[in-house]
Amino acid sequence: MTNILAIAGSPTHPSRTYGVVEYTAQLLQQEGLHIDIISVRDLPAEDLVFGRYDSPALEQPKALLAKADGVIIATPIYKAAYTGVLKTFLDLLPQKSLTGKPVLPIALGGTIAHLLAIEYALKPVLSELGARHILATVYAVDKQIQRQPDNSVLLDEEIDQRLKDVLKEFVKAVEYDAAAPQELVHAN
Repeated sequence: MTNILAIAGSPTHPSRTYGVVEYTAQLLQQEGLHIDIISVRDLPAEDLVFGRYDSPALEQPKALLAKADGVIIATPIYKAAYTGVLKTFLDLLPQKSLTGKPVLPIALGGTIAHLLAIEYALKPVLSELGARHILATVYAVDKQIQRQPDNSVLLDEEIDQRLKDVLKEFVKAVEYDAAAPQELVHAN
């Protein structure tokens, strides 16, 4: 079975970001993929702040990442960058832990002015972690996502279609990489 790891980088819960991750997971489950979700806000703050690479609390997230065939990273954009809690988590991952894994960044911001934050802030970190196949970012403005009373989300038609389109590309990339000989995947 194909395994996908979705990482929610919001420091709050419930949040639009986590709602989009759950919605994305539902769409991928309909395609027969197995999805695990990590909310970095649930990890011990002291381990993140003090950079405890050997924290027992990080064993499960690292194991899920190791077995993942593809990774989705979702974050709100604050002050023209992804969240600090996501940054501290990414800093604790093993070097090259994204090698051979297609990565789909999803970002939510208060204004379209922060659209490029993923390009200049997050993608260099993902590349340093070994990601070579980073798909086009899905960026949504807060007003395009309505949180429902049950904490699910309702996406406006345009962003919903963009998300579904990029998820098709993501599934193809994951399936292609899973079928490719591993020495070719790791060489890229």
